[in-house]
Amino acid sequence: MKPPRRLRFRKLSALLALLAFAAPVGALAPGEWRHQQTVEVPAAGLVRMDLPPATLSAARPGLEDLRILDAGGNEVPFLIERPAPQPATLRRAESFFASLEASATKVTVETGMIEPVGGVTLETPANDFIKAVRVEGSQDGGRWQELAADRPVFRLPGGAARLEVEFPPARWKLLRLTLDDRRAEAVPITGVQVHGEKIASPTEPVAVTIKSRDESPGITRLALDLGAANLRLATIEIETAEPLFTRAVTVAVPEVTEEGIREQPIAEGVVHRIALESATAAQLSVEIEKQVGSRELVLLVRNQDSPPLAITSVRATRRPTRMTFLARAPGSFRILTGNNQCPAPRYDVAALSDRLKGAEAMRLAPSPLADNPEFRAPEALPGVAESSAPLDVSDWKRRKPVQLTQPGAQQLELDLEVLSRASPGFADLRLVRDARQFPYLLERTSIARAITPVLAPSHDPKKPRLSRWSLKLPQPALPLTRLACTSGTALFERELRLWEEVPDERGDKYPRELGRATWRRTPGRPAVDLVLEFAQKPATDSLLLETDNGDNPPIDVNSARAWYPVTRLVFKTAAPADPPFRLYYDNRQANPGRYDLSLVAPQLLAAEKSIATLGPEEGAKKSAWLESESLSGPRRILFWAALTAVVLGLLLVLARLLPKATPPDQPA
Repeated sequence: MKPPRRLRFRKLSALLALLAFAAPVGALAPGEWRHQQTVEVPAAGLVRMDLPPATLSAARPGLEDLRILDAGGNEVPFLIERPAPQPATLRRAESFFASLEASATKVTVETGMIEPVGGVTLETPANDFIKAVRVEGSQDGGRWQELAADRPVFRLPGGAARLEVEFPPARWKLLRLTLDDRRAEAVPITGVQVHGEKIASPTEPVAVTIKSRDESPGITRLALDLGAANLRLATIEIETAEPLFTRAVTVAVPEVTEEGIREQPIAEGVVHRIALESATAAQLSVEIEKQVGSRELVLLVRNQDSPPLAITSVRATRRPTRMTFLARAPGSFRILTGNNQCPAPRYDVAALSDRLKGAEAMRLAPSPLADNPEFRAPEALPGVAESSAPLDVSDWKRRKPVQLTQPGAQQLELDLEVLSRASPGFADLRLVRDARQFPYLLERTSIARAITPVLAPSHDPKKPRLSRWSLKLPQPALPLTRLACTSGTALFERELRLWEEVPDERGDKYPRELGRATWRRTPGRPAVDLVLEFAQKPATDSLLLETDNGDNPPIDVNSARAWYPVTRLVFKTAAPADPPFRLYYDNRQANPGRYDLSLVAPQLLAAEKSIATLGPEEGAKKSAWLESESLSGPRRILFWAALTAVVLGLLLVLARLLPKATPPDQPA
């Protein structure tokens, strides 16, 4: 129709007139930007393009350094759009009525909503159930239309739950929910919440690579590479061939805190594949709707007592980021990114945001990201200082060489020797090269590494009711968090106690409890391992596990495993590894290092990191033979023997210096 067409033309003309005041800002110095892309504009007019992941990754998280230049080198104003879904409104139903039938629970809901309804959420105090739900809609209570069938709702003892049911949005005065009770008893329904319509937003797929998989008791940890940083993720989805399962999952990202780098959760959800009466229902994705500043993402799958889930791949989607600008003439436009120092631009076109969203525009795509030839030779991580203050290492007792494969951002995992001998909180760690300390970030991860202590019976003949085992660790003072043991005994219930003998300042030993747990096993059920959480970090390398059997036969313990959390250092170097870095540790008097590296931590997290490793331990300082926290074992015997010899020597010298006694029958 002509009127609407003329209306659209007038709207676009008015919009272009408003854009007329958005003249080019002027020239800037392109040599300050690290990366560039080009976009060929065939004609004058409004241009809209989706920024590719490489552009977002090269820019700062808020796109403060994004610039576009026209063919004459003048800066062109632009507008950034980030389409996002509008969440559905959630309100309590105006009324509901639940009734029990022979094999079903029926819930009739009066929505009380004029706008479209797109789902419901049930409220129930039940904590262990799985039900299939059918949802119907009606306007008058006489004729009903099916909206959803065989949708699962559940809540499991481990905390996993799904109580919402979604269906195509439409206006409904009444809803009827039928819960199938044929396989299990009915559950009470105490409330119903009604969802409004969720307005969708476009998404694009993200190529996800599984970098590593780590298993610890009850948890699978997947480290994922998104291929780029600063992506606004919409969903993440797992792929598995497991036929039936339910798992709670957490999505986390590494973020900088006052204590270093920690994994911060950004989303939680439940993935499942459940067999219902007539079909199998599955939900394998989790909503995120967050911007991820790092290219690394962590997926934690909580298996509880179930075996680890076999995940073959992970997929993700992201929300597009769009740039809109006015090209006053055709030509080759230049996009610049990668400037850590420039302020964010301020353009008047921001006031036209609402009107630009609906305007017609040319859809173009930029060329691949490339280095800016006008920029100076790039470092591995620009803006990060290569060295820090000089360091006198005479107070450090131990060190290890750091082995690098290539320059750039590095990730170094601390080994058992460093974990054992570094001071609490790792305040004494120093990266040193040429007598100068280098800045780093301390990363505390959710990865748990397992070690196998040497297990041996250590029963006391004087206490026949007591079973005891010794566990020899590879190093003392390891930051252990969990111990798991297996047993071949089929039927028992015991409380087990884990403890150690710790020497005090005088060398005398006293018992120190590390944790307790109850262990039960019954025939006909899957074998359950003992899982004991450490209440405190052990101080020695010799632990004792014991239990009182009472009047029952003793139990056996076949094997033991212990876990400790992985701690890493993240740093960067732009120079070759000659002379090498060394990691210094074991200095109880050292204060924590304070580095300016935290100011550029987001760039360091976003960078792709190489894996550095530690070499063999080297003695950095020869300690005095008496320098120790306590005296025990051969050291204690040697100390007292030497002290006794010194005392006897002094007594002998004093005896010789004293005058000899004169016999009574001789004159003085």
